[in-house]
Amino acid sequence: MPDDAYLTLAGRGTARFTVQGSEFIGHAAPVDSVEAAEAFVEEIEIEYDDATHNVPAYRVRADPFREYASDDGEPSGSAGKPMLSVLSGRELENVAVVVTRYYGGTNLGVGGLVRAYSQATKDAVDAAGVVEQRPQETFRAVVDYDDSGTVRGVLESEDATFDADYGERVRFEIRVPVAEADALRDRLRSATSGRIEL
Repeated sequence: MPDDAYLTLAGRGTARFTVQGSEFIGHAAPVDSVEAAEAFVEEIEIEYDDATHNVPAYRVRADPFREYASDDGEPSGSAGKPMLSVLSGRELENVAVVVTRYYGGTNLGVGGLVRAYSQATKDAVDAAGVVEQRPQETFRAVVDYDDSGTVRGVLESEDATFDADYGERVRFEIRVPVAEADALRDRLRSATSGRIEL
């Protein structure tokens, strides 16, 4: 994966509105894999299993990059594709959206459906909020107790995300932007005079 920043969602978001009796509910979530995207889609399908349609769309930074959408029984091209267009138009990645529709008795036509599914996607994304994200790398560092304070100090000064596990030795699970990982490993090695296991 290239080490470039990308746009994704800050958290989950939901938005709802009604068009000619049909209720549309947009659900959006940040995801970090195709499996996570599919799990989110399934979660919404289970929660709203009485809905007429649960239309999914997602864009995930995988190898290769994955884009997916389905119309879930709506006329071809009237639902999933417009949702995907909103996501790609906003350059969002690692994002999954499901729009739930409860049919209200009036056919909206393809144009009406395109507008409604696009709007539900936009509103759910706006509710979730957009953030810039950089690809992260996770690695483990193991040290003796004597060096654990030094390692913690370096990690805190670098603003790295980490969990520490104090067993026989101290194990740190560290998450940093990919671009900064090598430099951080070098700093940890020199701070502990090479006593750290990475």
